[in-house]
Amino acid sequence: MSDSDSNSEPIRYPVDGTLDLHQFQPSEIKDVVVEYIACCLEKNILSLRIIHGRGIGVQREMVHSILAKHPAVLSYRHESGSGGGWGATVVDLKASDN
Repeated sequence: MSDSDSNSEPIRYPVDGTLDLHQFQPSEIKDVVVEYIACCLEKNILSLRIIHGRGIGVQREMVHSILAKHPAVLSYRHESGSGGGWGATVVDLKASDN
């Protein structure tokens, strides 16, 4: 991201229960995940899939650290099956008390 990009409009990202982190910088991951969870809760989406990639596990560990501390996260686990394996994490959120 160049300096000229910092003044541009925020990226609009669809809130449909799947968050692909490949298009974000590592320094953006925490804010993106927390904001996405908030948007999903607003839309009553309680099952998420966060795609972080396989690699050496740095992004996966970042995501799991965020999820472990987030009060709205009920549980999370590695996605199983041929559709993603270690490249994605499935998250269950607590229903809002409202």
